[in-house]
Amino acid sequence: MTAGAPERRPGVGSPATAIERAFREERATVLAALIRQLGDFQLAEDALQDAFAAAVATWSRDGVPARPGAWLMTTARRRAIDRLRRNRSLADRAARLAELTRINASAHEEAQDSAIADERLRLIFTCCHPALALEARVALTLRMLGGLSTAEIARAFLVAETTMGQRLTRAKRKIAQAGIPYRVPEDELLPDRLRGVLMVVYLIFNEGYLASGGERLVRGELCSEAVRLGRLLSRLMPDEAEVWGLLAQMLLHDARRGARVDENGGYVALDSQDRARWDRGRIREGLAALERGLRMRQPGQYLLQAAIAALHARAPSAEEVDWRAIAELYLAPSPVVEINRAVAVAFAHGAEAGIGVLGPLLEDPALERYQPLYAAQAELLMRAGDRAGAARAYEQAIALSSNAVERSELERRRSELVGAGLA
Repeated sequence: MTAGAPERRPGVGSPATAIERAFREERATVLAALIRQLGDFQLAEDALQDAFAAAVATWSRDGVPARPGAWLMTTARRRAIDRLRRNRSLADRAARLAELTRINASAHEEAQDSAIADERLRLIFTCCHPALALEARVALTLRMLGGLSTAEIARAFLVAETTMGQRLTRAKRKIAQAGIPYRVPEDELLPDRLRGVLMVVYLIFNEGYLASGGERLVRGELCSEAVRLGRLLSRLMPDEAEVWGLLAQMLLHDARRGARVDENGGYVALDSQDRARWDRGRIREGLAALERGLRMRQPGQYLLQAAIAALHARAPSAEEVDWRAIAELYLAPSPVVEINRAVAVAFAHGAEAGIGVLGPLLEDPALERYQPLYAAQAELLMRAGDRAGAARAYEQAIALSSNAVERSELERRRSELVGAGLA
């Protein structure tokens, strides 16, 4: 067998399974490395797509390579060179050859010195370039490195998928036209990019915690990766209060992972969860991170969210949760936070008060397809005794839900209303 050729290995599964796993686990890292080497987002994406197409044919014939990521990287680089050869005119031959030489040489260059030891975190800082607007840089980083689809990113930003696709295209075009360099920032520039990096990690965790689509409620691999990145950030930038706030928030929420679904994978509401199944080690680590962040006396949105999660984690039972304190901590001005505040207000001051908080959100055109808004409305209307209104709100939430577990739970609640003859 020639050096670097694929080899069949026991336990790797079928070539199709291996390709699917490689796409899930290797795509972001390989794509980021290609962008850094080529300096061209579109060329890197096209070349990687070529490489996966080649894998479909080659791995089925020759077997799965021992290092799928390395195979994809080598193949994608060659496909990029092929594309450059085809797309450049003879008049540009000298510049083209120089570019090909640079690409080949870059495959052997070592990463520049940086305080960021982890490759993926280094690439996230690299992609969060301040030349782009905050939302654009975060969205682009999530698409390239976060493992999220355009549809999932659109949902996180409360926009249509087509709108988000256009934003991503414009961001890539701006990078290309402005010649924005794709390189690891100097250590002293890291704080300028931290806000975007924190948002990227936060949204990766959110998609893992409550998957926007698919057959699973929780995408554990995304939660674990976000927590890992959060821990790395806390070691890299230990004097940043919001780093500790984000880490605390993720740990305290992720501590409930094992109790959020039943033995059949069905949804279990927070107030019905078996708290004995909550991960006490994660809770202790999360509370310690929260305390460290609070000592810096620089409160921000992540510390506030972590403080809310801590009130849930510290309560001995669902009945003993301090909902008044939670309602007062929901301060960040965003629709998602306001929906959560409405629920907390309902628990603290009654369903009618919570419905009043939801009122302006229900009139916001930007939220007309935001499923959690209607799920919250349904729950509060049912608590207020308006079962017919609750049933209608459940119907809207069901129609907008792409997650099978969540949709099944909403359908169950809606069926209970209909079955009781109260809708």
